[in-house]
Amino acid sequence: MSSQISLITYNVNGIRAAMKKGLVDWLKENKYDVVMLQETKAQPEQIDVKEFENLGYHHFWFSAEKKGYSGVGILTKIKPDQIKLGIGLNQYDNEGRVLRMDISDTTFINTYFPSGTTGEIRQGFKYNFLNDYLEYLVKLKKTRNKIILSGDYNICHQPIDIHDPKGNKNSSGFLPEEREWMTKFFETGWVDTFRHFNQAPHQYTWWSNFFNARANNKGWRIDYHIATKELEKDLVSSEILPDVRHSDHCPVLLKIKL
Repeated sequence: MSSQISLITYNVNGIRAAMKKGLVDWLKENKYDVVMLQETKAQPEQIDVKEFENLGYHHFWFSAEKKGYSGVGILTKIKPDQIKLGIGLNQYDNEGRVLRMDISDTTFINTYFPSGTTGEIRQGFKYNFLNDYLEYLVKLKKTRNKIILSGDYNICHQPIDIHDPKGNKNSSGFLPEEREWMTKFFETGWVDTFRHFNQAPHQYTWWSNFFNARANNKGWRIDYHIATKELEKDLVSSEILPDVRHSDHCPVLLKIKL
């Protein structure tokens, strides 16, 4: 029997800060089944996990070795069959970037892709991650073909996904090489679930803290739920939730039949 589940991806830009801004109340109100959090910036022992347990969530965390940096977490009301930390490559796993959860025959992967905005070294690191990550996914798909990949990709794919494509053509996150990687990635059998339902422009998930960007909706769409083609027929709906404000990102909701 298939049942519909609600899945959120949300870069919280510091989970402790987001909790102070009402994250828990928002979750209590909306009762999402699975919540993928990125950029938690905390070790598990620094998070008041009781708040999530009281809402009926199992919780799993993968933190960076460097304190106050990166990190991902999963809150789930459905008990998983398996949790796996990382992709087996220390340079990325030390930064707490990938957390996998299997529920029956479906695999959920929460990923916080590196940003290249601080300069050439990190941009190079980002390109290496993209190539290694794609290799990891190709291997995984040989045994698990129902996969949902949620997270902050730190890449806008098309001009429709960014408020100023011309002005940002040399900006990390919208570089030709990054966009080509996304295209290549989709060609290996993946669906951008938001665009599957919604082709409208001016739909963003992140805004700079400068120049009143959020108020003027000058943003970037860099947060995604991307699913394997095998799940396309099970997609129910997807929407961006720009009015939810615990972070400089906003959540993206996906409903899917499992």
